[in-house]
Order: sequence, then structure tokens, then C-alpha cells
Amino acid sequence: MESSLHKQLKELYADNGAEVEQKLGRYRIDVVGANELIEIQHGSLAAIRDKVADLTTKHRMLVVKPIVIRKRLVKTKSQGGRIVHRRLSPKQGSVLDLFDELVYFTQVFPHPNLTLETPLVDIEEWRYPGHGRRRYRRKSDHVIDDQKLLKLHEVHRFRTRSDLLRLIPEELPDPFHTGHLAAAMDIPRSKAQQIAYCLRKTSALVDCGKLINARLYRRAA
Repeated sequence: MESSLHKQLKELYADNGAEVEQKLGRYRIDVVGANELIEIQHGSLAAIRDKVADLTTKHRMLVVKPIVIRKRLVKTKSQGGRIVHRRLSPKQGSVLDLFDELVYFTQVFPHPNLTLETPLVDIEEWRYPGHGRRRYRRKSDHVIDDQKLLKLHEVHRFRTRSDLLRLIPEELPDPFHTGHLAAAMDIPRSKAQQIAYCLRKTSALVDCGKLINARLYRRAA
């Protein structure tokens, strides 16, 4: 079932004259505007990779991938039941979470007909207890009933590999390795490796050898 978050984002992106939930060949499109198709994907980008690859051969597309910055958890006694608990999730997101999805999307992005947008949002997630589908059900088991948009912070837009490079610091050695990147961005080395992989696969970074066991990179010309 469509979440409130998905409906709210469709309303934001459906400008005057746009049509929602339209069929185009074998695909259903979230928003069809005058000049582009708009697909809102809160789930994995991998799930729409083939769809986007197919449609961008003939159409301009905007893929909207919201990134959750803060999440308020609302627990109910049962589906549609009374609220028993509210709290803020300790986990906080950032625009760098885009690379968690871009890992599976580098065969599609960048493309001349494709724009990728990442609205940074706060949401409310409504949950109720699971129903023992596992033999040894944990206390944390739950079913997500709905997600709702609370706040839109800002929107990042990506069309080219240069747009992706804006997410990493300019003050890096030339060449640099992922240790330099991790230190400059104050992130774990594993995250820096993921970012470097995505930038290399999208041709934003050029592989230029190794320093001992560390792969070296520089920005593409």
C-alpha cells in the first residue's frame, strides 16, 4: 500500500498540469509532467534500475530519492490502535546516504536524460507489533504501518559526475586514497571506500595506481 510519504512527495512534485499515476507502455509513472517523467523512490534504487534504464532511452526522467535525516517513531498497540509510545530514532541521516543506493545505480547514472534529486526530510514512522512470523520473535519485531513527511530541509540535485564530486572536499592530496578521504570528511574508512567506488564507477574519479595496498585516485578532468 502506498505510504503517506509517497503521496505527499507526489503532491510536491506534481506541478500545474502534471498527471499522477499514469501508464506508459508497461510502466506506471508516479508523475508525468510536460517535459519529464518523475519517479519517487523511497525504497532501493536497485528496484527501479532497469525501468529507468529503459525509459531514459526516449524520455527525460527525474528520480526522487528522499533521504531521512530524522525519524520520529510512533508505536501503536495494534494496526490502527492507540498510540503507546513516541520517540526520536537516534539514527541521523545525511546526503552521503545517497551512496548506499548509488552503489546499485552506477550502470544508469549519469545519463543525459536523467536527473537525480535527494530531498532531505524528517519523517514520522508508525509501527505496530509483529505477529510472531518468526519462531523466536524478538521484542524489536514490528510492522511499519505508514510513514509521513514532517519537514523538508533541502534538496540536492545531481545530473553529472561533477555534481557528485561536490560532495567530497576539494582539499585533498593529488592523488589521494580513501584514508585521506575518510579523514577529510570525518567518516569511517569503509564509507570512504564506498564513496570512492561510486565515484570511480561513474567516471568522476580516475584510478591512478596504488600506494602500497591503497588505491589512488584523482578527479576526472
